[in-house]
Amino acid sequence: MSNDEIKELIQLVIESGIAELEIERGEDRVRIRRTLEPKQEIAASADAKATTLVETGQPGATAAPNASEHIVKSPIVGTYYESPKPGDPPFVKVGDAVEPGQVMCIIESMKLMNEIESEVAGTVVAKLMESGRPVEYGEALFAIRPH
Repeated sequence: MSNDEIKELIQLVIESGIAELEIERGEDRVRIRRTLEPKQEIAASADAKATTLVETGQPGATAAPNASEHIVKSPIVGTYYESPKPGDPPFVKVGDAVEPGQVMCIIESMKLMNEIESEVAGTVVAKLMESGRPVEYGEALFAIRPH
């Protein structure tokens, strides 16, 4: 296997976000293992156009919320979607007012679409997840400033 092929494999691992890749061709064997960096979360700006990366100190930890903010967390493992279907506007944007029971996103788990609802009335101050990304149980999705 040539150095160029190995560089392409490394780039594939970086772009795809997978943790490990192993390839065997005849007697050649390459294993690329990525050490995961501290988790990065996405917080949308007030105009919902630009995004800012918020780094946290430990893998699996969420950004330190303001004490007055309510964090909406994923109740299940699955894939996060911010809109009902591709091309549709998101359920909520940063700056939107939400009420208890209002759908904020969908998490697909085992081919079932689960609507995640706001638990409090308030204003969405941060979106902490990117659409189409896998989420784990208890992972922070939104920050809401209660009314």
